[in-house]
Amino acid sequence: MASRRVEDPPVSARRRQALPPPALPAAAPAPSTRDILLRSWPGRLFVVATGLKLVLTLVRLFGELPAFLSVLNTLATLALLVALSYFVARLFVLVKRRLLWRVRRKLILSYIFIGVVPALLIMGFFLFGAIVLSMNLSAYLFRDGYDEVIEDAGAVAEAAVSEISRARGQIEAAVIRIQQNGARALGVPTLSLAFLPASADAAAPARAGEWEHAAPPEAVPGWLQAGARSFTGSLAVPHPDRPGRHELVARAVRPATVGSRLVGHIVADIPIDDAMVDSLHEQTGIKIGAIQIGSDSESGDAVSALAGGGDDASDQTALFSRSVVFFDVTDWESGGPRRAAVSMSYRLREMYGRIAEAQAAKFGDTVPVTVASILLWGLMLIAGLFLVIEIAALVMGLALARSITSSIHELFMGTERVRQGDFTHRIRIETRDQLGELADSFNQMTGSIENLLQTAAEKKRLEEELRIARQIQMSLLPRGPLDMAGLSVTALCVPAREVGGDYYDFFRLGDERLGVLIADVSGKGTSAALYMAELKGLVLSLSQIYHSPREMLLEVNRIISENLDTRSFITMTYAVLDLAAGVMTFARAGHTPLIYLPAPDPAPRDAQVLTPSGLVVGLRIDGAAAKFAELLEEEQIVLMPGDVIVLYTDGITEAMNAASDLFGDRRLSRLVEEHGHLASGELRERILREIEAFVGGADQHDDMTMILIKIEGTAEARVAV
Repeated sequence: MASRRVEDPPVSARRRQALPPPALPAAAPAPSTRDILLRSWPGRLFVVATGLKLVLTLVRLFGELPAFLSVLNTLATLALLVALSYFVARLFVLVKRRLLWRVRRKLILSYIFIGVVPALLIMGFFLFGAIVLSMNLSAYLFRDGYDEVIEDAGAVAEAAVSEISRARGQIEAAVIRIQQNGARALGVPTLSLAFLPASADAAAPARAGEWEHAAPPEAVPGWLQAGARSFTGSLAVPHPDRPGRHELVARAVRPATVGSRLVGHIVADIPIDDAMVDSLHEQTGIKIGAIQIGSDSESGDAVSALAGGGDDASDQTALFSRSVVFFDVTDWESGGPRRAAVSMSYRLREMYGRIAEAQAAKFGDTVPVTVASILLWGLMLIAGLFLVIEIAALVMGLALARSITSSIHELFMGTERVRQGDFTHRIRIETRDQLGELADSFNQMTGSIENLLQTAAEKKRLEEELRIARQIQMSLLPRGPLDMAGLSVTALCVPAREVGGDYYDFFRLGDERLGVLIADVSGKGTSAALYMAELKGLVLSLSQIYHSPREMLLEVNRIISENLDTRSFITMTYAVLDLAAGVMTFARAGHTPLIYLPAPDPAPRDAQVLTPSGLVVGLRIDGAAAKFAELLEEEQIVLMPGDVIVLYTDGITEAMNAASDLFGDRRLSRLVEEHGHLASGELRERILREIEAFVGGADQHDDMTMILIKIEGTAEARVAV
């Protein structure tokens, strides 16, 4: 059973058809809210999740939710978030599409992103820098004032140690005297002082001042007793009047000696109570508020003190009014550090005034203006000028955008009129700038569109005729199965254009004889296709008359040379397969060689490239007919089961890749040798894949036609040896 196939040309070989642009589809109606909620999965998810949340909320009013309902509530929350995220994303896309459809809005947004947003970012940068600077300055001022309080506590403890060393046995009186003198000198009414004896028989404990902030220590902790160490630092004690709150205490501890003998330790406390907070506020302009205490690993939680503010800062905003300072306080029992975060409130004007005291010199007694105020007013003036310039630039940008988009709107309306078929519309040219030139070009373009449409219609008509011609040409090639026992025939034809000049055909010359023809008309396109049709009719009639391939080609050359023009010719190979005699007789008129692969007997044999002499058909020159008869040779080969015969046109072997390399007869012969054992259809597909892999993305430059013949059956039944 023989099979044949006519291949359609690949996309790279087809000429793209110039069709008029398709009409724009009508805009789909916008879906309603009901459609969105009930006919889309996000809407259904939103409805179900919302209903479930409402039901669970009602159930929660009557008590706690069971475990499985809590899990269901969590899943409903996640589903609601997914649905809302989808709707937000869809809303964003819709708003962006509607907002950015007009060119004017795009220009305005471009100006905003180019001019306004960077300015806002710069302003935000300086504002953030000012916030950071003010917070750091407020923390510095507070620490500076608080460190002075700690130093005062240390100075009082040092004075008490000196007084005790002179007082001998009058320790209690010395402690009271030092406390009174220190409180009076420092202006600290809450100064507390205590003497802790080194041993029970060394001296009696002595205390002075109000120990309301904490219970007075009974003994020095072990971490201070070792080596009679001194201590100056901060403690955090529970607030006596506010449960859950802490209060800072500046404490100093000094060992007291009489001679070289340690008699005890002096403990001096200055609690940072309300009175001390007010004193620090007057001194530094910073007022402390809530205090958060934690270990080093918990210091991050103390940041919440920033939001707490001071006790009187509930009516203030955190911007330029609140800050937080971190420092370590000492645990009295263990001596280990603990992280403390103290919130602070301040007034920016007041803090700036304290910083600017270094430049507070006035310009004379009659001019109440300082250098600091001049700098501040200068900064405000620059900020005002910057704002005015930004507003002016924004107004100018809007005006320019309107000027540009007005011309673009006219162009858009003109294109709409043209799209509707009104080619008489012209755009008014009001400016002589680039947009005006563009409008003038548009007017000229609309004047020539009608001619272009006529040209396109004519081109479409010609392409339709070529398409019909291609169908007719393909119908001239053999169709249907070749029912001839002992043969397996496969063929293909791939024109490089809509129509081509390659031709192949099979002719039944009896029960056991088959004529096979392959030809290639010089050139491509319509003229080659017409000559191919003429050749078919001629060969179809002559093949029934002349049984010798050479005689038939001689008659074909005589007849067709009178009808071809002087620039055309035809190459062809004609073979007659006689299965009864077991021979193939063939003649080649200037065509590409044919490949003959003998059957393995028993070892595989090499493929033979058969090139009998012959001149091309149809030359209209003096003496061409005699020369054609002189050169044309007829040869025979003996056929055996398993023989493979390949006839092809030069489009197969001259297929070029991007580097202009040819596929070549040798590569084709090697493929036939390697895969000749396959069925004829499989061998054809193998050759086609190799050609496609070799050519790659290069265009097809010539028609490709190939006939594969494989001899089947046994020698006794089909071949006469």
